[in-house]
Amino acid sequence: MKLWQKESINKSGKEAALRIEKFTVGQDREMDLYLAEFDILGSMAHAIMLESIGLLKNNELERILKECRKIYNDILEGKFLIEDGIEDVHSQVEWLLTQTLGDAGKKIHSGRSRNDQVLVDLKLFMRHQVRVVVEKINTLFTKLVELSNKHKHDLLPGYTHLQIAMPSSFGLWFGAYAESLIDDTIVMQSAYKVVNKNPLGSGAGYGSSFPLNRTLTTKLLGFDELNYNVVYAQMTRGKSEYVVLSALTSLANTLSRMAMDVCLYNSQNFNFLTLPDELTTGSSIMPHKKNPDVAELLRAKTNRLKGLPTELAFVTSNLPSGYHRDMQILKEILMPAFDQVFECLDIAHFMVSNIQVKPNLLADEKYDPIFSVERVNELVMQGLPFRDAYLQVKDEVFGGTYVASRDLNHTLEGSIGNLCNDEISRLMKETLSGFGFEKVDEALDKLVNWK
Repeated sequence: MKLWQKESINKSGKEAALRIEKFTVGQDREMDLYLAEFDILGSMAHAIMLESIGLLKNNELERILKECRKIYNDILEGKFLIEDGIEDVHSQVEWLLTQTLGDAGKKIHSGRSRNDQVLVDLKLFMRHQVRVVVEKINTLFTKLVELSNKHKHDLLPGYTHLQIAMPSSFGLWFGAYAESLIDDTIVMQSAYKVVNKNPLGSGAGYGSSFPLNRTLTTKLLGFDELNYNVVYAQMTRGKSEYVVLSALTSLANTLSRMAMDVCLYNSQNFNFLTLPDELTTGSSIMPHKKNPDVAELLRAKTNRLKGLPTELAFVTSNLPSGYHRDMQILKEILMPAFDQVFECLDIAHFMVSNIQVKPNLLADEKYDPIFSVERVNELVMQGLPFRDAYLQVKDEVFGGTYVASRDLNHTLEGSIGNLCNDEISRLMKETLSGFGFEKVDEALDKLVNWK
């Protein structure tokens, strides 16, 4: 059923119509199930606003909100579906309301287009999904800081150019990825601010002659601000998705790099850590193998996510202002991406929680050269100019007279002996407080329970 269709199709055109519908609808019905609860929230806010400007009677609003709550609860309980023959979630919701409420159900579409209806659904969806991502990031962050503190004395060789360089530690390694997640969260916050603006009331991109109160719906839905210009509100379709996917790629880069480290450190030649059996698989012909399949797939899945902004950019390339059906395809890029990110964050948390680090790695004499900088610094502290000390130690190393000292004196902020994890945790706490999730919770709770 297409609520926007002007006339029926005759029998001779039915087969062609079904073929065209299959092509144009594509996966939209499946993708729209992601939007169902947000479509209801948008409809409730819109109905309250319509009543405030006299386009709905008070008793009509009460009946609409009551039925919307019923549909909303069905969605949360997994009972909602888009019936065969109904094109999308918006048509399904309007159909349910009309079937139950008659003319009152038909009135709810006054002052809005499917364009701004889709836009507000997507903004609410992305806002919610970004929040879930941030919460999962924080769970992983907390575990990494915990492991950093636990393993601050377990030394690890540091590398540059894949050659042993200077002493590091597992505490430093875990902590590095924890701090990386802070920057990823800051990027996610920027994306959150972009999507947390209200497009509702922009109609098909050119507004409405109804005296719609867009400030009211902004408040009801917990948005920070309006997308004020109605043409730009429509132009955010595609841009918002691109910004969010770009933020996800920052996170994906952190996770893929960490996964690569795990693959490398788990290999026999490095042998810095051990993965439990459930995170590895064997070989069909080599009985000694314990392949880090989980880490490898985490690396592959996060690397794949990095390509999504480019894919989305190709779909939207060179589109002029205004709505275009091309944008429907964006759902198929955006929505599954969140499911993949959730999965990757969960498995990354499980993986690092079960890593077993190898103690006393740097006791092996093959790592003696790692401590050469310590020897240089020792000579400098004794008064020798740095360049002279560097050349002296270089002669010792290549002349066979160098003796490694494993006494470490790293006290600067963020080094082996001073991880600054308390400061890093403070930064994450400050970043999280900038989202204002509590404002959204308060607004939506009030909306769902509107009296």
